[in-house]
Amino acid sequence: MNYSLLKQLCEIHAPSGEEGRFKEFLTAYIRKASRHWKVKPKLIEGDEFQDCLLLKFGRPRTLVLAHMDSIGFTVRYQNQLLTIGSPEAEMGTRLVGRDSHGEIECELEYDKENHAFYKFGRPIDRGTSLTYKSNWRETKTTIQTPYLDNRLGIYNALRVAESMKDGIIAFTCWEEHGGGSVGYVAEYVYRKYDVRQALISDITWTSDGVEPGKGVVISLRDRNIPRRSFVNKIIAVAQKNHVSHQLEVEGMGSSDGGELQRSPFPFDWCFVGAPQLNPHTPDEKVNKSDIESMVKLYSVLMRQL
Repeated sequence: MNYSLLKQLCEIHAPSGEEGRFKEFLTAYIRKASRHWKVKPKLIEGDEFQDCLLLKFGRPRTLVLAHMDSIGFTVRYQNQLLTIGSPEAEMGTRLVGRDSHGEIECELEYDKENHAFYKFGRPIDRGTSLTYKSNWRETKTTIQTPYLDNRLGIYNALRVAESMKDGIIAFTCWEEHGGGSVGYVAEYVYRKYDVRQALISDITWTSDGVEPGKGVVISLRDRNIPRRSFVNKIIAVAQKNHVSHQLEVEGMGSSDGGELQRSPFPFDWCFVGAPQLNPHTPDEKVNKSDIESMVKLYSVLMRQL
């Protein structure tokens, strides 16, 4: 499997609230690449979707949700930083961005109270967003880089799109910082196409029960609890098609699935994604075999659900 596209996706600066640049990249990529896909999708976008982008294939039964945004920092006053989402970075981490004066590469610092600051040769404009500097490391068995969460979920959706006949993919916003886009996406998909089930193409973490290299994770629950009958269908499809997988049971963490569950629309949903080490750090790490099983399971699910 060639991961050059994933590398490109991980390098795009798009923290929560600034997904526009990422959407532009996706739109250009899809318009060109979809000429070689099994079905050319209808691109759905507009002011009513803000920076979200939807792809509609054939007669959809299932929605795939993949969030475009990443964690990061926002410049406050003086050299103060506010977090976007929940970054977990050490003192000295390199941060990058751009303001009215040009390109920025600065250093993350903390005070005794663990407040975040930047170290740079000049003041940075208020409101400027900063993200981890790209650092792609690939071996025969693993990929390590900032922002596998959730550029890998996007990559999975794009790979599955190549052979998809029926379905909807929605690239969403703000997931890392409270959500806000899934509600209106769900309403549109439910009312327009009567779609009532969704898969969350995102990245989870390794734990004492979830190990790297053991397959894609099917989550039975996190902070939210999906309907078990739907999750059981997904497990049955994975077993029938001999897709390597693991079952996750957690009491914390959330995803676009939580926002979907809180919407007023009767969606079944399940989080299905590869596990990673070092979540929300500049050193997120995923096993390639888990990526492969993720793409394989989604491809089967979009045909059989």
